[in-house]
Amino acid sequence: MPESTIHPPGDKIKKAVQAFCRLLQEKPHKTRRQLLEEVAMQFDLSPNECLFLERHLEKE
Repeated sequence: MPESTIHPPGDKIKKAVQAFCRLLQEKPHKTRRQLLEEVAMQFDLSPNECLFLERHLEKE
């Protein structure tokens, strides 16, 4: 049976935050906005999930 790309609720956001934190260290030349966009595409985040991440990660 093939691996499912569907994440349990909350798990996708948790993984997206972890990826964002990792990218902050790996790509310091990029803006937080650019990194958020990368993570949003990688984890196929909904518009509401993107807004949540923007509110919580962009200002730090």
